[in-house]
Amino acid sequence: MIDAAFGLRYFGAIFAIMNPLVVLPLFLALTAGLTPADQRRAGLAVTFYSAVMCAAVAIGGAAILTFFGIGIEDFRVAGGLVLAGIALSMLNGTGNPVHEGAPGETTAAPDPAVTAFYPLTFPMVVGPGTITTLLVFAHEAGTVAERVTFWAVTAAMLALLGLVLGFASEIGARLSGSLRVIMSRLMGMILLAIAVSMLAAGLKALFPALG
Repeated sequence: MIDAAFGLRYFGAIFAIMNPLVVLPLFLALTAGLTPADQRRAGLAVTFYSAVMCAAVAIGGAAILTFFGIGIEDFRVAGGLVLAGIALSMLNGTGNPVHEGAPGETTAAPDPAVTAFYPLTFPMVVGPGTITTLLVFAHEAGTVAERVTFWAVTAAMLALLGLVLGFASEIGARLSGSLRVIMSRLMGMILLAIAVSMLAAGLKALFPALG
């Protein structure tokens, strides 16, 4: 009941945009004043909020687009542009406020419960790029096997996020700056390729003459 080809394509896209090792430095910076136990609780809270948001987007996202009169192909093109912007910022080593939050949003909030949702969950983990990826692949999952694969990959990605953030202090102490840079550049290239694919598919659907 698993579609391997669909699953690999979806995992590549969702991992590139939700990569826990890219989120980790931001998480550590925003929870620097917390004890390891409180950091672990904050990481689990981020994972819970992210799961709720991912489920809401995947289940109700298409209805929301329909309500506003937006077609999935329109959103695919717009989302491809957003993903391309994020990918280019990852390749250039510059932060993207759409994905990471503006400078004023990335200062530690006094309440860890607030910080866990904003800006850690939104927009850092489940931002425009993640929402776009969820909506596009949820729409593409037309068969039972693809739908099962979609939810299985989403659950696996969230479990990985929870594992990394739950042990953030231990992992952060062993993760070198060079490895973080290499991971960010690699994920940026993968994400850019996915963004180009989304843009091409959306434009061909909107303008059949291009095909």
